[in-house]
Amino acid sequence: PGYWRRPDLNATAFDEEGFYKIGDALKLAEPGDWTGGFMFDGRVSEDFKLATGTWVSVGPLRIAFVNHFQPLAQDIVIAGESRDDVGGLVFPNFAALAEIAPGLTPAQAVRDERVKAAFRERLASMAAAATGSSTRIARIALMAEPPSIDRGEVTDKGSLNQRLLLANRRSDVDALYGEAPGEYEVRL
Repeated sequence: PGYWRRPDLNATAFDEEGFYKIGDALKLAEPGDWTGGFMFDGRVSEDFKLATGTWVSVGPLRIAFVNHFQPLAQDIVIAGESRDDVGGLVFPNFAALAEIAPGLTPAQAVRDERVKAAFRERLASMAAAATGSSTRIARIALMAEPPSIDRGEVTDKGSLNQRLLLANRRSDVDALYGEAPGEYEVRL
């Protein structure tokens, strides 16, 4: 029924009707059919608002990005809270990048103009299909350093810890939203 002798935790973990707030976003498995069950649709705690007040649903946007950028990108951390547009820290698939720019180290590959051109092309095509500012990624930074298990950037389940990655890589996010693009960034 709740946390043992911890009304303070119960107040934050359960809603006014006594339901546990799991923090997951759900959607109908079959649109319009409440009897068909639900599907996972991201973590509510990862979602944020842009400076315009528009909500960004991180889970679906992340999945759309990874699918659109196959095989170039392994994953992305979505950024942009209180900013004018959505951005992201991208963890490339360096085996795929070697097809574009062979013989480069990860640090060289994320700065290579051929690699950045391939990402820019995909970024533009994804933006063209966006339905609004919350689904349009306007800028990305290509990360040479993979997410760190030791720093908690990867969860026990193997997924990225969005909040911790954004905190640990705050300087990359700040640079991404700087005036001029950095040497490992791609912008529309």
